[in-house]
Amino acid sequence: MAEQKSNIISEEDIRPEYLKADQAGLLASDIKMLLSYKKKFVKVACPACENGSSRKMFTKYGLQYVKCEKCGTVYVNPRPTPEILEKYYSASKNYEYWNNYIFPASESARREKIFKPRVKKLVEFCKRYGLRPKTLLEVGAGFGTFCEEAARVKFFRRIIAVEPTPGLADTCRKKGIEVIEKPVEKIKLKGLSVDVVASFEVIEHLFYPSGFLRSCASLLSTGGLIILTCPNVKGFDVDVLGKLSATFDNEHLNYFHPESLSRLLERSGFDVVDIATPGRLDAELVRKAALGGKIDLSGRPFLKRVLLDRWDEAGRSFQDFLADNLLSSHMWIVGRKK
Repeated sequence: MAEQKSNIISEEDIRPEYLKADQAGLLASDIKMLLSYKKKFVKVACPACENGSSRKMFTKYGLQYVKCEKCGTVYVNPRPTPEILEKYYSASKNYEYWNNYIFPASESARREKIFKPRVKKLVEFCKRYGLRPKTLLEVGAGFGTFCEEAARVKFFRRIIAVEPTPGLADTCRKKGIEVIEKPVEKIKLKGLSVDVVASFEVIEHLFYPSGFLRSCASLLSTGGLIILTCPNVKGFDVDVLGKLSATFDNEHLNYFHPESLSRLLERSGFDVVDIATPGRLDAELVRKAALGGKIDLSGRPFLKRVLLDRWDEAGRSFQDFLADNLLSSHMWIVGRKK
């Protein structure tokens, strides 16, 4: 199910340009910290299908990206251990900056253009699959805006935010949200079963995605829903920009696509009931890269016509086409516990 096409969003809405310079320096510091542990990185099999055969793609930010020979999932290998990742996120200056500056500056736009539509979509999924949920668990609650909006619609009796990053967990508490400040893999909810687990842009960060999904399944009641969003490595802007895509960053370890993530969910105790790529930024991101001289579209005449020569007439329709045909780089997937 695609997002409402009238809900137009731009990169400036969610990442204000005037805040990027300071944030870039802090990100560089975080990357340096992460790479200081590089000798302790470990090799892994494909996070989607557990196949051990892969081919090297490129190195970025000092990290090696490989592609699974069996299912086409892209992933960082070798990668930081769970212990290193926990230290990284606890000490991240970049996350602190997002919490103190970028999230507050962009919260109004994010609330209207991201979180309210997300809540609406989540409620629609629940109704579509006959779920009358009591408890919603958001894993990776961040700034807490989604939980706030979910509370406003009064569809759930209880909303719990799972947020292991200390500063963000504190922000959620200050908003009156019930918070569990630990990874979902370490959570035990005695006497409580969850009806819906929502996790937005989290699974790509995780050392062990299948363990994460099994932990979510253990918290869900039978027939409960898991609703995930993450990048689609086969999406348009990732495919065109390749290594230049901002999707390939120092924190994203796993790059699934609709087929590979579906298989992973099936192996983790879920039936996949819905999948979509309702992204709104693919065309704009590639256009900006071309206008900035980062890529040359002269040898790709169709893309040059759509993204440069006829942007005002064709740009939005082209993005709609990507979203409607599983070709956007932003993916939603819904699983139901078996």
